[in-house]
Amino acid sequence: MTLTYPIDSNGGRLEELTMRRPKVRDRLAAEKIQGNQADKEVRFIANLCEVAPEEIEELDMADYARIQAVLSDFLS
Repeated sequence: MTLTYPIDSNGGRLEELTMRRPKVRDRLAAEKIQGNQADKEVRFIANLCEVAPEEIEELDMADYARIQAVLSDFLS
């Protein structure tokens, strides 16, 4: 997914994210994380995109909503 609002990341520019299909173990790992549901979702998405959770936290909400929709499609 090409980001509408790229972010600075690790001394470079993050302009796109690729999300792999989730496995049951990914969901189980996310559920073990301390925090609220939003924290768990951010870490779940970060794991699937193979980026740090801090990078997901820096996304513009419009880009985050699009990533949530991709995740939702995978889960339905």
